[in-house]
Amino acid sequence: MYSPQRKDFVSLTLGDQHNRSYTNGKHRRQSCWRKWKQLSRLQRSLILFLLAFLFICGILSYSSLSEQWRGLSDRSLKEDWVEMENRGLRPIPPGLVPKLPPGVVPGVQDVPPEVLPELQRPSIPILPKPPAMQRKPPSKRGPPALQKRGNVSDWQVKDREEPEPELKREDDGGKEARTVISWRGAMIEAEQGTELQPTAHGKEGTVADAEGATNLEPVTVKPVDRVEAVREAFRHAWKGYKAFAWGHDELKPLSKTHAEWFGLGLTLIDALDTMWILGLKDEFAEARKWVETELSFSKNVDVNLFESTIRILGGLLSTYHLSGDTLFLEKAKDIGSRLMPAFKTPSKIPYSDVNIGKGTAHPPRWTTDSTVAEVTSIQLEFRELSRLTQDPQYQNAVEEVTRQVHRLEGKRDGLVPMFINTNSGKFTRRGAFTLGARADSYYEYLLKQWLQGGKKETELLEDYLQAVEGVKKNLLRQTSPSKLTFVGELSNGRLNPKMDHLVCFLPGALALGAHNGLPADHMDLALQLMETCHQMYAQMETGLSPEIAHFNLQYQSGRDIDVKPADRHNLLRPETVESLFYMYRFTNDSRYRDWGWDILQSFNKHTRVPSGGYTSIGNVRDPLNPAPRDKMESFFLGETLKYLFLLFSEDTELLSLDKYVFNTEAHPLPIWPSAS
Repeated sequence: MYSPQRKDFVSLTLGDQHNRSYTNGKHRRQSCWRKWKQLSRLQRSLILFLLAFLFICGILSYSSLSEQWRGLSDRSLKEDWVEMENRGLRPIPPGLVPKLPPGVVPGVQDVPPEVLPELQRPSIPILPKPPAMQRKPPSKRGPPALQKRGNVSDWQVKDREEPEPELKREDDGGKEARTVISWRGAMIEAEQGTELQPTAHGKEGTVADAEGATNLEPVTVKPVDRVEAVREAFRHAWKGYKAFAWGHDELKPLSKTHAEWFGLGLTLIDALDTMWILGLKDEFAEARKWVETELSFSKNVDVNLFESTIRILGGLLSTYHLSGDTLFLEKAKDIGSRLMPAFKTPSKIPYSDVNIGKGTAHPPRWTTDSTVAEVTSIQLEFRELSRLTQDPQYQNAVEEVTRQVHRLEGKRDGLVPMFINTNSGKFTRRGAFTLGARADSYYEYLLKQWLQGGKKETELLEDYLQAVEGVKKNLLRQTSPSKLTFVGELSNGRLNPKMDHLVCFLPGALALGAHNGLPADHMDLALQLMETCHQMYAQMETGLSPEIAHFNLQYQSGRDIDVKPADRHNLLRPETVESLFYMYRFTNDSRYRDWGWDILQSFNKHTRVPSGGYTSIGNVRDPLNPAPRDKMESFFLGETLKYLFLLFSEDTELLSLDKYVFNTEAHPLPIWPSAS
């Protein structure tokens, strides 16, 4: 571009003789505009940006200062007046000095004369704030470094200074309104308050404190009935199932519908013995009626051998033993006989799937393998069915599987691979060893079959003891920095520091073995692993464990437990509360009850759905939006709530562990009388 031509002359403007003011302002403005236009586009942009930035900073600083001044002003005037009025005091106007009779102490009446000198010392009384002014206590979730020590219950009255925009209030039939958290259309109830907030003295508040009464005499507050809280949780879950999924396998509480797996009413059958144990007679009666009139196994449907055995067969056998009602035994015979075609394989290792209507069985479509856990965790149920029916075919079939696995090569110090081939009867994919999915209940059933049969089957005990030593040698590690003991996974000789939540059955199993005379160091290991499983809950922001946890072995890092995004879901699983139940029964240590109570409160806070039921969630690290998955697994009623009830029950003879053994779905079966 060419530069503009320069003009070689001088401009002179003469003013009017009657106008004495200076009139060159217009030319000055024109000169400034000309200089502005001579700047490059980049220079002009930088100047405009700087001016805009200064303008924004000025606005922000003004609003911040105004809020601070307003806060100081409000605090110094309004809040001081309100606080003194709540204390029953009035401010003294300036210049006025109150006169008191001799020997009278302000605020003290009917005080003996000998106490007055002590009271007349200068002091500032510390009184609790009225409920409307109490501040919400900080959350205790997160890593241990951010937590306060102690097991303080979160089940407390929540006093809020003002309602939050994302909270709604729901009236509960005339009772105190409950806070409801909304997640994009899904309504989840917050935890229900039953305890009083701490006062300014750090002690538990009384009813008089909460109501602002002048009477300061302590009023006894009834402690929370934890057993009744479990009953209430069960009734709430049952309410949703009955309303939206009656007779179907699983409840979808958010969409208020159901999901089918086998079409056999899994949730209802899984919950039968739980209702009996909890004393819910009306609910049990209506469920029994459905079993009598609606439950039929003559359906053209494929079922999984393992799942249908532990949930349906185990649930029916357990309910028969508890109630004495032969209806459930007859149904158990029916389903047991329909599952037998699974054992018709070249190796006698059963197929994974059975069509209970056609009487045929087959492996999964993608493989001829079955998982080791599936074929070795059906023995308790089929052995008990043979004992009750005097028909040995069921026991013979499952014990043949046990004998073959006992003799198989491919184990590593008692640890078994995850897969076994139904044609060859041999282990496949031998490089991986875990106590998590696909292998977990193999170890559990070694111990429990030995107990069920009266501690006579030495091969079962030998395999169990060898496996525990294999865990210690190959899978056991400690985290940094807190020295949490965990059970990792071995893959082709390399340890992977991850542990499924499923592995949290192990502390309970180890404690059960130690209770029955096995080495004392089993109990030592149980105590360590129980702490780790507790931390898998306590270190999560929701107070709920992820499906899989990864553990830190590096000394530089400050966090023991990490969770990958794909593993952050919680399915309402029972394994940790199962072990808490065993640990409390054998140690009588109340902290295990407290840990179970924390878990129940977290379920109520993050998974409870107002219309009925509980939902699994997708992210235990996000308490504001834990991503509900709209599914309530049948084991939440069949296992989780049952173990919580037994944990809190004061009746230690209720399902005595010297008389019953629980299958892997928490259905209690009797230890054989002939063995005692």
